[in-house]
Amino acid sequence: MRFENRVALVTGAGRGIGKTIAQRLAREGAAVAVNDLRVESIQQTLEEITAAGVFSLPVPADVSSAEEVNAMVEAVISEFGHLDILVNNAGIAQDQLLMRMTEDQWDRVIAIDLKSVFLCTRAALKYMLKAKWGRIISLASVVGLIGNTGQANYAAAKAGVTGFTRSLAREVGTRGITVNALAPGFIETDMTAQLSEKQRQELYGRIPMGFLGTPDDVAAACAFLASEEARYITGHVITVDGGMTCI
Repeated sequence: MRFENRVALVTGAGRGIGKTIAQRLAREGAAVAVNDLRVESIQQTLEEITAAGVFSLPVPADVSSAEEVNAMVEAVISEFGHLDILVNNAGIAQDQLLMRMTEDQWDRVIAIDLKSVFLCTRAALKYMLKAKWGRIISLASVVGLIGNTGQANYAAAKAGVTGFTRSLAREVGTRGITVNALAPGFIETDMTAQLSEKQRQELYGRIPMGFLGTPDDVAAACAFLASEEARYITGHVITVDGGMTCI
């Protein structure tokens, strides 16, 4: 078990990619603190992890609030005594063409998708520095690398995640802590399930591998970066996109 005796905190783990990452880390032995905005949002994730025989801790919190984030991390430390792996997965999208985008749409996406990465990492880093070991993995996006119409707020936030990742990797590299990001492309989620067949075919045409990825693809990359096998990889943004950004 790669993560035996390790403790992981996964934000936005109530569904989709975050849920799958939490389950993957648990299957490989990690005790997992499961975050989402409300406890009812993470109930199924908790039940599935517990059914697999692994301990999980619900830590509902608004990750854009410093007060709630600090309390969340303190709850993890109080329960387990340490925090080894942080996965900054929480994120939202509020798409709109820039000329129609409201200030609230801009601020909310930046708060949840970027500010939360700062707040959660800062709170967790205090304990990782003491332990001289840690894995910080944040979810960026190919949109933050290549842009996308109607997603200026989302693209700006995700581009910020990549800059944050590279800068922090330089700060903490000598302390046994790696800092990396994953940039998923088009992944099979509730959102892509709503696409028409014509829209799906158009997407396939933009992906060299010709199909959409799954949350398991992202979770596998995350588990690798969290493991000892990735101990010499830091400051990187790994795309999980079927080759989309190589075009």
